[in-house]
Amino acid sequence: MGRTRAARPLTGAVVVAGALTLTGCAQQGATRDAGSAAPRSYLGIETQLLADDLVNFNVKMDGVQATEDLERYGRCAAGQYALIRGYGFARHVRTTVYTEGGLWLADAVYTISPALPKGLQTLDAEVVVADCAENGIPMV
Repeated sequence: MGRTRAARPLTGAVVVAGALTLTGCAQQGATRDAGSAAPRSYLGIETQLLADDLVNFNVKMDGVQATEDLERYGRCAAGQYALIRGYGFARHVRTTVYTEGGLWLADAVYTISPALPKGLQTLDAEVVVADCAENGIPMV
């Protein structure tokens, strides 16, 4: 099958140091929005530490209604990962969304930090994780 990509603009320079791969497997789950044809299926998260504070999340879904579904799944992964590492915040760097073999995938990069980072796309990890749990979105 063909591969289609829709990229979000890069909001900061990314320098990739030696990569260490950490794989987290989210529980498979499905949620249905009122009026949607098929339930969303969360098919897993792969986490790759690019540098001490730079993390790549590859998320996979089925039943996607809009690219925002994948972006939100990536935010949930970033929020939980920040908390696991003992940090309270994350900043979105970029997300690329594409389809492959009928599934939707997103490649998202975030920085994580103990203090609120500079930038417009910052996340309070505790708030994000609480929202994800409330909405049934699996995390790392």
